[in-house]
Amino acid sequence: MRSLTTAVEERTDRARWRMLGLICAGVVLCMTTWFSATAITPELVQLWRLSAGQVAWLTNAVQLGFVTGALLSSFVSLPDLIPLRRLMGVSALVAASANLCLLWVPSVALLLAARFVTGVALAGIYPPALKLISTWFVRGRGTALGMVIAALTLGSALPHLVRFLTDRVNWQAVVVAASVCTLAGAGLMVFFAAEGPFPFSRAVFNPRYVGVVLRNRPLVLANLGYLGHMWELYAMWGWFLAFVRAASPHLGLAGTKTASLVTFAVIASGIVGAVLGGVLADRTSRPFAAGLMMTLSGLCALAIGVVFDGPLWLFLLIAVLWGITVIGDSAQFSAMATELSDPSYVGTALALQLGLGFALTLVSIRFTSVLAAHIGWRWSFLPLAVGPAVGVVAMVLLRRLQQGGVLNKG
Repeated sequence: MRSLTTAVEERTDRARWRMLGLICAGVVLCMTTWFSATAITPELVQLWRLSAGQVAWLTNAVQLGFVTGALLSSFVSLPDLIPLRRLMGVSALVAASANLCLLWVPSVALLLAARFVTGVALAGIYPPALKLISTWFVRGRGTALGMVIAALTLGSALPHLVRFLTDRVNWQAVVVAASVCTLAGAGLMVFFAAEGPFPFSRAVFNPRYVGVVLRNRPLVLANLGYLGHMWELYAMWGWFLAFVRAASPHLGLAGTKTASLVTFAVIASGIVGAVLGGVLADRTSRPFAAGLMMTLSGLCALAIGVVFDGPLWLFLLIAVLWGITVIGDSAQFSAMATELSDPSYVGTALALQLGLGFALTLVSIRFTSVLAAHIGWRWSFLPLAVGPAVGVVAMVLLRRLQQGGVLNKG
Protein backbone atom coordinates (compact mmCIF):
# COMPACT_ATOMS: atom_id res chain seq x y z
CA MET A 1 0.00 0.00 0.00
CA ARG A 2 1.37 3.36 -1.03
CA SER A 3 2.20 5.88 1.67
CA LEU A 4 0.01 8.93 2.07
CA THR A 5 2.96 11.21 1.20
CA THR A 6 3.56 9.42 -2.11
CA ALA A 7 -0.14 9.58 -2.99
CA VAL A 8 -0.29 13.31 -2.29
CA GLU A 9 2.87 13.95 -4.32
CA GLU A 10 1.45 12.03 -7.29
CA ARG A 11 -1.79 14.04 -7.20
CA THR A 12 0.12 17.33 -7.13
CA ASP A 13 3.02 16.28 -9.38
CA ARG A 14 2.39 18.81 -12.15
CA ALA A 15 1.66 21.61 -9.68
CA ARG A 16 4.85 21.04 -7.67
CA TRP A 17 7.12 21.13 -10.71
CA ARG A 18 5.34 24.22 -11.98
CA MET A 19 5.83 25.86 -8.59
CA LEU A 20 9.50 24.87 -8.57
CA GLY A 21 9.98 26.58 -11.92
CA LEU A 22 8.18 29.70 -10.73
CA ILE A 23 10.13 29.96 -7.47
CA CYS A 24 13.42 29.40 -9.31
CA ALA A 25 12.55 32.19 -11.76
CA GLY A 26 11.78 34.51 -8.87
CA VAL A 27 15.03 33.66 -7.09
CA VAL A 28 17.07 34.26 -10.27
CA LEU A 29 15.54 37.72 -10.64
CA CYS A 30 15.83 38.71 -6.96
CA MET A 31 19.39 37.52 -6.42
CA THR A 32 20.77 39.88 -9.08
CA THR A 33 21.14 42.52 -6.36
CA TRP A 34 23.61 40.37 -4.35
CA PHE A 35 26.64 41.05 -6.58
CA SER A 36 25.38 44.11 -8.44
CA ALA A 37 28.05 46.31 -6.80
CA THR A 38 30.76 43.66 -7.17
CA ALA A 39 30.20 43.56 -10.94
CA ILE A 40 30.94 47.29 -11.20
CA THR A 41 33.79 47.41 -8.69
CA PRO A 42 36.28 49.08 -11.08
CA GLU A 43 33.83 51.92 -11.74
CA LEU A 44 33.02 52.38 -8.04
CA VAL A 45 36.70 52.37 -7.14
CA GLN A 46 37.32 55.15 -9.67
CA LEU A 47 34.26 57.14 -8.59
CA TRP A 48 34.81 56.92 -4.82
CA ARG A 49 38.57 56.25 -4.71
CA LEU A 50 37.87 53.20 -2.58
CA SER A 51 40.63 51.53 -0.56
CA ALA A 52 41.21 47.76 -0.70
CA GLY A 53 39.33 47.38 2.58
CA GLN A 54 36.35 49.36 1.32
CA VAL A 55 36.25 47.27 -1.86
CA ALA A 56 36.06 44.11 0.26
CA TRP A 57 33.16 45.61 2.18
CA LEU A 58 31.15 46.05 -1.04
CA THR A 59 30.57 42.31 -0.74
CA ASN A 60 31.06 41.88 3.01
CA ALA A 61 28.35 44.42 3.84
CA VAL A 62 25.84 42.24 1.99
CA GLN A 63 27.10 39.15 3.82
CA LEU A 64 26.83 40.87 7.21
CA GLY A 65 23.35 42.13 6.36
CA PHE A 66 22.29 38.64 5.33
CA VAL A 67 23.54 37.14 8.61
CA THR A 68 21.74 39.86 10.59
CA GLY A 69 18.51 39.46 8.66
CA ALA A 70 18.52 35.67 8.80
CA LEU A 71 19.15 35.51 12.55
CA LEU A 72 16.60 38.21 13.38
CA SER A 73 14.03 36.56 11.12
CA SER A 74 14.55 33.21 12.81
CA PHE A 75 14.60 34.71 16.32
CA VAL A 76 11.17 36.35 15.92
CA SER A 77 9.87 33.51 13.71
CA LEU A 78 9.07 35.92 10.88
CA PRO A 79 8.34 33.17 8.31
CA ASP A 80 5.65 31.83 10.69
CA LEU A 81 4.09 35.25 11.28
CA ILE A 82 3.95 36.40 7.63
CA PRO A 83 2.95 34.23 4.65
CA LEU A 84 6.11 33.17 2.83
CA ARG A 85 5.12 34.68 -0.52
CA ARG A 86 4.36 38.04 1.10
CA LEU A 87 7.60 37.97 3.09
CA MET A 88 9.61 37.27 -0.06
CA GLY A 89 7.75 39.90 -2.06
CA VAL A 90 8.24 42.67 0.48
CA SER A 91 11.87 41.69 0.99
CA ALA A 92 12.45 41.87 -2.78
CA LEU A 93 10.96 45.38 -2.86
CA VAL A 94 13.34 46.45 -0.08
CA ALA A 95 16.32 44.87 -1.86
CA ALA A 96 15.46 46.63 -5.12
CA SER A 97 15.08 49.98 -3.36
CA ALA A 98 18.34 49.64 -1.41
CA ASN A 99 20.14 48.65 -4.58
CA LEU A 100 18.84 51.74 -6.41
CA CYS A 101 20.33 53.88 -3.65
CA LEU A 102 23.74 53.13 -5.19
CA LEU A 103 22.85 55.68 -7.88
CA TRP A 104 22.72 58.68 -5.56
CA VAL A 105 24.29 57.93 -2.16
CA PRO A 106 26.42 60.94 -1.09
CA SER A 107 29.15 59.05 0.81
CA VAL A 108 31.02 55.76 1.02
CA ALA A 109 29.45 55.10 4.44
CA LEU A 110 25.95 55.28 2.97
CA LEU A 111 27.09 53.22 -0.02
CA LEU A 112 28.08 50.40 2.33
CA ALA A 113 24.91 50.94 4.41
CA ALA A 114 22.83 50.41 1.27
CA ARG A 115 24.67 47.14 0.63
CA PHE A 116 24.01 46.07 4.23
CA VAL A 117 20.27 46.72 3.85
CA THR A 118 20.32 44.76 0.60
CA GLY A 119 21.77 41.79 2.50
CA VAL A 120 19.13 42.05 5.24
CA ALA A 121 16.41 42.03 2.56
CA LEU A 122 17.91 39.05 0.71
CA ALA A 123 17.64 37.06 3.95
CA GLY A 124 13.89 37.40 3.49
CA ILE A 125 14.04 35.79 0.04
CA TYR A 126 16.55 32.96 -0.16
CA PRO A 127 15.88 30.97 3.08
CA PRO A 128 12.07 31.32 2.76
CA ALA A 129 12.34 30.14 -0.87
CA LEU A 130 14.09 26.96 0.29
CA LYS A 131 11.41 26.45 2.95
CA LEU A 132 8.58 27.15 0.49
CA ILE A 133 9.77 24.68 -2.11
CA SER A 134 10.32 22.06 0.62
CA THR A 135 6.57 22.20 1.34
CA TRP A 136 6.05 20.81 -2.16
CA PHE A 137 8.73 18.09 -2.13
CA VAL A 138 9.44 15.19 0.19
CA ARG A 139 10.60 12.67 -2.39
CA GLY A 140 13.29 14.30 -4.54
CA ARG A 141 13.79 17.20 -2.12
CA GLY A 142 17.55 17.20 -2.68
CA THR A 143 17.05 17.71 -6.41
CA ALA A 144 14.45 20.43 -5.86
CA LEU A 145 16.64 22.34 -3.39
CA GLY A 146 19.56 21.94 -5.77
CA MET A 147 17.52 23.68 -8.47
CA VAL A 148 16.76 26.57 -6.11
CA ILE A 149 20.50 26.87 -5.41
CA ALA A 150 21.05 26.82 -9.18
CA ALA A 151 18.64 29.75 -9.45
CA LEU A 152 20.56 31.63 -6.73
CA THR A 153 23.78 30.93 -8.65
CA LEU A 154 22.43 32.26 -11.95
CA GLY A 155 20.98 35.34 -10.26
CA SER A 156 24.32 36.02 -8.56
CA ALA A 157 26.13 35.75 -11.90
CA LEU A 158 23.75 37.91 -13.96
CA PRO A 159 25.21 41.33 -13.03
CA HIS A 160 28.48 40.26 -14.67
CA LEU A 161 26.58 39.41 -17.87
CA VAL A 162 24.79 42.77 -17.75
CA ARG A 163 28.16 44.52 -17.33
CA PHE A 164 29.47 42.61 -20.37
CA LEU A 165 26.45 43.57 -22.48
CA THR A 166 26.56 47.22 -21.34
CA ASP A 167 30.33 47.68 -21.54
CA ARG A 168 29.95 50.96 -23.46
CA VAL A 169 27.12 52.16 -21.24
CA ASN A 170 27.41 53.84 -17.84
CA TRP A 171 27.74 51.53 -14.84
CA GLN A 172 24.36 52.77 -13.62
CA ALA A 173 22.77 50.43 -16.17
CA VAL A 174 23.87 47.41 -14.10
CA VAL A 175 22.29 48.85 -10.94
CA VAL A 176 19.02 49.71 -12.68
CA ALA A 177 18.83 46.31 -14.43
CA ALA A 178 19.36 44.45 -11.13
CA SER A 179 16.66 46.47 -9.37
CA VAL A 180 14.19 46.01 -12.23
CA CYS A 181 14.83 42.25 -12.19
CA THR A 182 14.27 42.17 -8.42
CA LEU A 183 10.99 44.07 -8.77
CA ALA A 184 9.87 41.53 -11.36
CA GLY A 185 10.84 38.75 -8.95
CA ALA A 186 8.79 40.41 -6.23
CA GLY A 187 5.75 40.30 -8.51
CA LEU A 188 6.24 36.59 -9.18
CA MET A 189 6.50 35.82 -5.48
CA VAL A 190 3.50 37.88 -4.36
CA PHE A 191 1.04 36.96 -7.10
CA PHE A 192 1.94 33.37 -8.01
CA ALA A 193 3.86 31.62 -5.22
CA ALA A 194 1.97 29.31 -2.87
CA GLU A 195 2.76 26.81 -0.13
CA GLY A 196 2.52 23.10 -0.85
CA PRO A 197 0.76 20.18 0.86
CA PHE A 198 3.63 19.40 3.28
CA PRO A 199 3.90 22.45 5.58
CA PHE A 200 6.54 22.72 8.30
CA SER A 201 5.89 23.16 11.97
CA ARG A 202 7.18 26.33 13.65
CA ALA A 203 10.99 26.41 13.52
CA VAL A 204 12.40 29.24 15.60
CA PHE A 205 15.82 30.11 16.97
CA ASN A 206 16.04 29.36 20.69
CA PRO A 207 19.40 30.11 22.38
CA ARG A 208 18.65 27.44 24.99
CA TYR A 209 19.07 24.76 22.29
CA VAL A 210 22.52 25.92 21.10
CA GLY A 211 24.22 23.58 23.57
CA VAL A 212 22.10 20.67 22.35
CA VAL A 213 23.06 21.42 18.74
CA LEU A 214 26.75 21.55 19.65
CA ARG A 215 26.53 18.16 21.41
CA ASN A 216 24.96 16.45 18.40
CA ARG A 217 28.06 14.94 16.79
CA PRO A 218 26.57 14.19 13.34
CA LEU A 219 25.13 17.71 13.19
CA VAL A 220 28.48 19.20 14.25
CA LEU A 221 30.14 17.33 11.38
CA ALA A 222 27.51 18.59 8.92
CA ASN A 223 28.05 22.15 10.16
CA LEU A 224 31.82 21.75 9.90
CA GLY A 225 31.36 20.71 6.28
CA TYR A 226 29.17 23.76 5.69
CA LEU A 227 31.79 26.07 7.20
CA GLY A 228 34.43 24.60 4.88
CA HIS A 229 32.12 25.14 1.93
CA MET A 230 31.36 28.76 2.90
CA TRP A 231 35.03 29.61 3.53
CA GLU A 232 35.61 28.98 -0.17
CA LEU A 233 32.37 29.91 -1.94
CA TYR A 234 31.82 33.63 -1.49
CA ALA A 235 35.49 34.58 -1.56
CA MET A 236 35.72 32.83 -4.93
CA TRP A 237 32.50 34.40 -6.25
CA GLY A 238 33.33 37.84 -4.86
CA TRP A 239 36.90 38.07 -6.16
CA PHE A 240 36.89 36.07 -9.38
CA LEU A 241 36.37 39.18 -11.53
CA ALA A 242 39.47 40.77 -9.98
CA PHE A 243 41.38 37.51 -10.48
CA VAL A 244 40.48 37.30 -14.18
CA ARG A 245 41.29 40.98 -14.73
CA ALA A 246 44.75 40.39 -13.22
CA ALA A 247 45.31 37.26 -15.34
CA SER A 248 43.96 38.74 -18.59
CA PRO A 249 47.29 40.09 -19.94
CA HIS A 250 48.91 36.68 -19.43
CA LEU A 251 45.96 34.83 -20.99
CA GLY A 252 45.59 37.11 -23.99
CA LEU A 253 42.17 38.40 -22.91
CA ALA A 254 41.48 41.97 -24.01
CA GLY A 255 39.62 44.52 -21.90
CA THR A 256 37.39 44.46 -18.85
CA LYS A 257 34.43 43.42 -20.99
CA THR A 258 35.87 39.95 -21.58
CA ALA A 259 36.72 39.53 -17.88
CA SER A 260 33.07 40.17 -17.01
CA LEU A 261 31.93 37.55 -19.52
CA VAL A 262 34.37 34.95 -18.19
CA THR A 263 33.28 35.67 -14.61
CA PHE A 264 29.62 35.29 -15.58
CA ALA A 265 30.31 31.98 -17.34
CA VAL A 266 32.29 30.58 -14.40
CA ILE A 267 29.77 31.52 -11.70
CA ALA A 268 26.76 30.58 -13.85
CA SER A 269 28.26 27.15 -14.55
CA GLY A 270 27.36 26.42 -10.94
CA ILE A 271 23.83 25.79 -12.19
CA VAL A 272 25.07 22.42 -13.43
CA GLY A 273 26.77 21.65 -10.13
CA ALA A 274 23.77 22.61 -7.99
CA VAL A 275 21.44 20.30 -9.93
CA LEU A 276 23.97 17.47 -10.19
CA GLY A 277 24.71 17.73 -6.48
CA GLY A 278 21.02 17.39 -5.65
CA VAL A 279 20.50 14.42 -7.96
CA LEU A 280 23.65 12.71 -6.67
CA ALA A 281 22.64 13.26 -3.05
CA ASP A 282 19.19 11.74 -3.66
CA ARG A 283 20.73 8.69 -5.36
CA THR A 284 23.68 8.10 -3.02
CA SER A 285 23.95 10.09 0.21
CA ARG A 286 24.33 13.74 1.15
CA PRO A 287 27.78 13.33 2.76
CA PHE A 288 29.08 11.48 -0.31
CA ALA A 289 27.76 14.09 -2.75
CA ALA A 290 29.04 17.00 -0.66
CA GLY A 291 32.43 15.35 -0.12
CA LEU A 292 32.89 14.69 -3.83
CA MET A 293 32.05 18.28 -4.76
CA MET A 294 34.41 19.69 -2.12
CA THR A 295 37.23 17.40 -3.23
CA LEU A 296 36.98 18.69 -6.79
CA SER A 297 36.51 22.34 -5.84
CA GLY A 298 39.47 22.22 -3.45
CA LEU A 299 41.69 20.83 -6.21
CA CYS A 300 40.53 23.64 -8.50
CA ALA A 301 41.41 26.24 -5.85
CA LEU A 302 44.91 24.78 -5.80
CA ALA A 303 45.23 24.55 -9.58
CA ILE A 304 43.80 27.90 -10.73
CA GLY A 305 46.99 29.78 -9.80
CA VAL A 306 49.13 27.28 -11.69
CA VAL A 307 47.37 28.17 -14.98
CA PHE A 308 47.37 31.94 -14.27
CA ASP A 309 49.71 32.33 -17.27
CA GLY A 310 47.68 30.00 -19.47
CA PRO A 311 47.14 28.24 -21.70
CA LEU A 312 43.74 29.90 -21.97
CA TRP A 313 41.81 26.70 -22.66
CA LEU A 314 43.19 25.03 -19.54
CA PHE A 315 42.51 28.11 -17.41
CA LEU A 316 38.89 28.18 -18.60
CA LEU A 317 38.49 24.43 -18.09
CA ILE A 318 39.68 24.59 -14.45
CA ALA A 319 37.72 27.79 -13.79
CA VAL A 320 34.45 26.32 -15.10
CA LEU A 321 34.99 23.07 -13.20
CA TRP A 322 35.54 25.17 -10.08
CA GLY A 323 32.37 27.13 -10.77
CA ILE A 324 30.43 23.87 -11.08
CA THR A 325 31.78 22.18 -7.96
CA VAL A 326 32.09 25.15 -5.57
CA ILE A 327 28.28 25.37 -5.26
CA GLY A 328 27.33 21.75 -5.97
CA ASP A 329 27.21 20.78 -2.29
CA SER A 330 25.42 23.85 -0.93
CA ALA A 331 21.82 22.66 -0.66
CA GLN A 332 22.78 19.41 1.01
CA PHE A 333 24.04 21.04 4.21
CA SER A 334 20.66 22.63 4.95
CA ALA A 335 19.00 19.31 4.22
CA MET A 336 21.42 17.54 6.58
CA ALA A 337 20.64 20.04 9.33
CA THR A 338 16.92 19.27 9.08
CA GLU A 339 17.47 15.50 8.92
CA LEU A 340 19.99 15.27 11.77
CA SER A 341 18.13 17.56 14.19
CA ASP A 342 15.24 16.82 16.48
CA PRO A 343 12.16 18.73 15.23
CA SER A 344 12.09 20.67 18.51
CA TYR A 345 15.33 22.48 17.68
CA VAL A 346 15.61 22.33 13.89
CA GLY A 347 15.06 26.09 13.68
CA THR A 348 17.97 26.73 16.03
CA ALA A 349 20.16 24.29 14.06
CA LEU A 350 19.40 25.97 10.73
CA ALA A 351 19.86 29.50 12.05
CA LEU A 352 23.13 28.60 13.75
CA GLN A 353 24.46 26.91 10.62
CA LEU A 354 23.49 29.84 8.40
CA GLY A 355 24.77 32.48 10.80
CA LEU A 356 28.15 30.84 11.37
CA GLY A 357 28.62 30.09 7.67
CA PHE A 358 27.94 33.59 6.41
CA ALA A 359 29.89 35.14 9.28
CA LEU A 360 32.90 33.09 8.16
CA THR A 361 32.61 34.54 4.65
CA LEU A 362 33.41 37.95 6.13
CA VAL A 363 36.81 36.58 7.13
CA SER A 364 37.62 34.74 3.89
CA ILE A 365 36.55 37.62 1.64
CA ARG A 366 38.68 40.13 3.55
CA PHE A 367 41.60 37.73 3.95
CA THR A 368 41.70 37.02 0.21
CA SER A 369 41.87 40.72 -0.66
CA VAL A 370 44.62 41.38 1.92
CA LEU A 371 46.63 38.42 0.63
CA ALA A 372 46.23 39.61 -2.96
CA ALA A 373 47.49 43.07 -1.98
CA HIS A 374 50.68 41.50 -0.57
CA ILE A 375 51.50 38.69 -3.00
CA GLY A 376 49.34 39.45 -6.06
CA TRP A 377 46.27 37.64 -7.34
CA ARG A 378 48.00 34.58 -8.80
CA TRP A 379 48.28 32.62 -5.52
CA SER A 380 45.62 34.47 -3.53
CA PHE A 381 43.06 31.64 -3.88
CA LEU A 382 45.36 28.95 -2.47
CA PRO A 383 44.14 29.32 1.16
CA LEU A 384 40.56 28.77 0.02
CA ALA A 385 41.42 25.08 -0.48
CA VAL A 386 41.66 24.69 3.30
CA GLY A 387 37.88 24.95 3.60
CA PRO A 388 37.04 22.05 1.27
CA ALA A 389 39.81 19.96 2.85
CA VAL A 390 38.26 20.34 6.30
CA GLY A 391 34.81 19.75 4.82
CA VAL A 392 35.84 16.51 3.12
CA VAL A 393 37.21 15.12 6.39
CA ALA A 394 33.94 16.03 8.12
CA MET A 395 31.89 14.31 5.40
CA VAL A 396 34.00 11.14 5.57
CA LEU A 397 33.47 10.96 9.33
CA LEU A 398 29.73 11.65 8.96
CA ARG A 399 29.40 8.94 6.33
CA ARG A 400 31.11 6.47 8.64
CA LEU A 401 28.59 7.31 11.35
CA GLN A 402 25.77 6.75 8.87
CA GLN A 403 27.16 3.40 7.75
CA GLY A 404 27.70 2.38 11.37
CA GLY A 405 24.08 3.15 12.19
CA VAL A 406 24.98 5.32 15.18
CA LEU A 407 23.34 8.58 14.09
CA ASN A 408 21.19 10.24 16.69
CA LYS A 409 19.25 13.47 16.92
CA GLY A 410 20.72 15.04 20.00
